[in-house]
Amino acid sequence: MTDCIFCKIAKGEIPSKKLFEDDDVIAFHDIHPIAPVHFLIVPKPHVASLADCQPEHAQLLSKMLLLGPKLAKEQGLDTGFRTMINTGAGGGQEVFHLHFHIFGGSQTLPKT
Repeated sequence: MTDCIFCKIAKGEIPSKKLFEDDDVIAFHDIHPIAPVHFLIVPKPHVASLADCQPEHAQLLSKMLLLGPKLAKEQGLDTGFRTMINTGAGGGQEVFHLHFHIFGGSQTLPKT
C-alpha cells in the first residue's frame, strides 16, 4: 500500500522512535501514548489486520508475540504490561496495518 503510514515507517520514509528492527518487524514508540510506556510492534509486510492473517503468517505472528515481553522488559515493565491488538473498524483499529500495542507503567490502567 502506497499510503499506509506503517509501511512508510517500516521503509524509513517516516521517522520513528525505534526500539527494534530486523528484516521482518519494526517496533517503535506510539506517538499518542496512553501509558508511560507505549510502543507498537509492526510487521514489515503489509497485512491489514489480524483477521487477514493466514497460516503463512504464523511465524511472523509468533515473532511479534515473543518480541513483546523482551522489549517490555527493556522498557522497564518488569511487573507486567498490557498487549492490545485492535482488529477492524468495529474493534477500534485506526491504522489498517496489523500492529500490536504494548503498554504499561501506570497503576491507573483499567482492569479488564
